[in-house]
Amino acid sequence: MNYHPKSDFMRVMFERGFVADCTDYQALDEALVKGVLPGYIGFDATATSLHVGSLIQIMMLRWLQKCGGKPIVLMGGGTTKIGDPSFRADERPLLTDAQIASNIEGIKKAFSPYVRFGDGPTDAIMVNNAEWLDALNYIGFLRDIGRHFSVNRMLSFESVKSRLDREQSLSFLEFNYMILQAYDFLELHRRYGCLLQMGGSDQWGNIVNGVDLTRRVIGGEVFGLTSPLLAMSDGRKMGKSQSGAVWLNGDLFSSYEFWQFWRNVPDADVGRFLKLYSELPVAECDRLGALGGSEVNEAKIVLANAVTTLLHGAEAAAAAEATAREVFEKGGIGDNLPTVTLEPAELADGVGIVQLFVRAGLAASGKDAKRLIAEGGAKVNDEIITDSGLRYGAGHLAEPMKLTAGKKRHALVVLG
Repeated sequence: MNYHPKSDFMRVMFERGFVADCTDYQALDEALVKGVLPGYIGFDATATSLHVGSLIQIMMLRWLQKCGGKPIVLMGGGTTKIGDPSFRADERPLLTDAQIASNIEGIKKAFSPYVRFGDGPTDAIMVNNAEWLDALNYIGFLRDIGRHFSVNRMLSFESVKSRLDREQSLSFLEFNYMILQAYDFLELHRRYGCLLQMGGSDQWGNIVNGVDLTRRVIGGEVFGLTSPLLAMSDGRKMGKSQSGAVWLNGDLFSSYEFWQFWRNVPDADVGRFLKLYSELPVAECDRLGALGGSEVNEAKIVLANAVTTLLHGAEAAAAAEATAREVFEKGGIGDNLPTVTLEPAELADGVGIVQLFVRAGLAASGKDAKRLIAEGGAKVNDEIITDSGLRYGAGHLAEPMKLTAGKKRHALVVLG
């Protein structure tokens, strides 16, 4: 589009590729210029950690704060009890209150590296929508809030329509999700003066509902801004690796594995990902993204270092790079690789190579490991193995055993 933003935040959003759609570009831009603008993104507690697929939203909150706005991190303690049906083929499994509380505690860890929390005007706050959703009176909620929603319009949103077009059932429980998310925006506006909801483009219908509801009930002008749904240029979903989800919490996905994920992105994605997931100047992102041949590998290292530094710190990024160079360039083992520790009791009858590859995270399943071995992509101590029936005992682990999947993924097996 030809609109030229006045605010720092909108300029950054456009220049770095964060914008998919907005309810009113110009009015939002003008509101950002006037003063501190509170904006929120909601995160349902469906797992103990967020993964890389949520990182684009976290970076939007980070840029909002860096540009003088106030980030609001909304934890979906209430909405998780229902589950967002957007673009899903089936209903999410229902979680207990205890599971949701445990997941929220895990998810909280991902935010402190990116946004500053506190009591200042631009300090981030974290709130839980269970505070107001758990206390709702059903009849009162239907009278005060439900009357503002048209079922005809709700059925027209692509997130719902795609499910119904496939003749897959949508439960009444799930159908309420978009009403509750809209109510979140209204409540955050009342409590904190929140003027902006952000999210992925799959949330557009839910966000528009929240904007409309807040305008209808309070009369104030609020805004919605969405980011594009990202996939890698090779078709992989953002946030997924060959061994599973790329979690943000270090106890689920080590800083080395995280670094390796970014080091191994497709060449075509380097420039785009540098703009979205790092704070390097846009011109430098473009320069690095245009590199080809062997030079693109150095650009990927810049990407991996920049993104890992933001989440895990500069020391962890440097250690991951050093380990990678030792493993890949010098043929060493490296002391920062993902490690599987086996106790002697486990080795009494030997442990299978298939099991080792799965436990090391180098294969998603036993079937995946067997296929890797059959195709010649598995190595033990840098030697290709072709027998998926191999077993190893304590005698094989006098020194750490190095497992390799393909050319770039490694792990160690050690005796505890």
